[in-house]
Amino acid sequence: MNIYKIIKLNMGKYLLLIFESIVPLTTATVLSCSFYAKVSDLHTEVYKSQETAMANPLVAFTLIKRLHSEWLNVVYSDEALENTQALRSSYEKEEAGLPKLEDLQGAAKGLMRLQDVYALQVASLVRGHFRSVTNGQATDIYMPDVSVPLSGDDCFLVGKVAYDQEDYYHSVQWLEESVRLFRGSGGEWSPENEGTLKDALDHLAFSHFKVGNVSYALSLSQELLHHDPVNGRVLQNVEKYEKLLMERPHISNRGGGLRRPASKYLRTRNTYERLCQTQGSQPVHFENPRLFCDYFTSGSPGLLLGPVKREVLSLQPYVVLYHDFITDAEAEDIKMLAQPGLRRSVVAAGEKQATADYRISKSAWVKDSAHSVVGKLDQRISLLTGLNVTHPYGEYLQVVNYGIGGHYEPHFDHATSPSSPVFKLKTGNRVATFMIYLSSVEAGGSTAFIYANFSVPVVEKAAIFWWNLHRNGQGDMDTLHAGCPVLIGDKWVANKWIHEYGQEFQHRCSLNPEE
Repeated sequence: MNIYKIIKLNMGKYLLLIFESIVPLTTATVLSCSFYAKVSDLHTEVYKSQETAMANPLVAFTLIKRLHSEWLNVVYSDEALENTQALRSSYEKEEAGLPKLEDLQGAAKGLMRLQDVYALQVASLVRGHFRSVTNGQATDIYMPDVSVPLSGDDCFLVGKVAYDQEDYYHSVQWLEESVRLFRGSGGEWSPENEGTLKDALDHLAFSHFKVGNVSYALSLSQELLHHDPVNGRVLQNVEKYEKLLMERPHISNRGGGLRRPASKYLRTRNTYERLCQTQGSQPVHFENPRLFCDYFTSGSPGLLLGPVKREVLSLQPYVVLYHDFITDAEAEDIKMLAQPGLRRSVVAAGEKQATADYRISKSAWVKDSAHSVVGKLDQRISLLTGLNVTHPYGEYLQVVNYGIGGHYEPHFDHATSPSSPVFKLKTGNRVATFMIYLSSVEAGGSTAFIYANFSVPVVEKAAIFWWNLHRNGQGDMDTLHAGCPVLIGDKWVANKWIHEYGQEFQHRCSLNPEE
């Protein structure tokens, strides 16, 4: 039964997509007819252009969910009446390569991250639109060529991920949409679903209670009892809510509207999100007459016949964009070399490294011995910067892929602690960063410089360079930067971090703290 084909999700991971559209129609007798119709329509309409479809986080999320849980639920449901063993056997052969629970939960968190950073309206997201509301005015941030609406079960899963983290700000919004959609379908259950109207009402009622809206929690619990009149726990909750309202009627709707909780660690959240939303549009910054573009040779004979297009983006910190730094073929070679080694990105945690929610991506290290193209890029970087980038004076090339809502919140590239793993090379701190854009994105993914108050959109085949340290060796605080979440697209970058040692004659030291 040849119904499988490998496609790539923008998570940077290869997954098996079950091509239900070419399953013989008789197979529909094994499946839920509605489920079969749904996925057949998707393959007919949505997945015509796989790359375009997977660039949309809503499409990618629903695919991950279907591969992780919906097929599993259908295959092992009582609806699979005929040819059951053959279908289950085929599913089990591919199960190891399908998304895991961690992938599904990560995709749900990615949607909530996009919601927050780009101020997206959940009600619009559920309909497949990327829309924000400012001062009562709705604005389409992006209008995708390919999109799908979310189901009540899709919304329930996102809401439950938030609920399980005691994040009731998000759980209320997503579960409200889940209840609305389940009600609209008459509460009809499908075998591929994990949630039901009763589940959504249950979780939504408690979420409203936790944000202080006791009266609405009571109303939802009473509705739930109509569907499940002997549920003892819900009966107890109803009694509890009624007692609270009688004793303290002023808490009826103490929530007073949802308020996004303050960040425990991201002090620059407002600036970060504003810069991400503007996506490189800061005219006050870029109207500086001292900024310029030119054809740059760096005084190197190797660039005299082929100068590079240079755009000076900022003077403090000094940030430069080199256009057309890499060719399409070279970018594809680098991505291909990195793919087998892609792993969840880590950050410095004391003397060790660990994963963190503020950096969501996958990365791999590529040595210059892996392929001649890596050595060519190193040589080109050295010509442009005048710096020694050979290992260990320059780290190996780090290739990074950002998936659904992938991001890296504000951070410094240079080490800010003497125990940082950056010093393991014994070549000093990271004096400079050279980051190459290996792909384009349709929306989001900008690099935001927080204290310098500007952001740079992704420019395919370009490279961005900045100094991390002053000439006296102290870190430049103005280089605090972030990788904004990818809204639409598949973002790939390659980082080359260059260290202090080995640059004694290329980048001389100075005691002047201003240099």
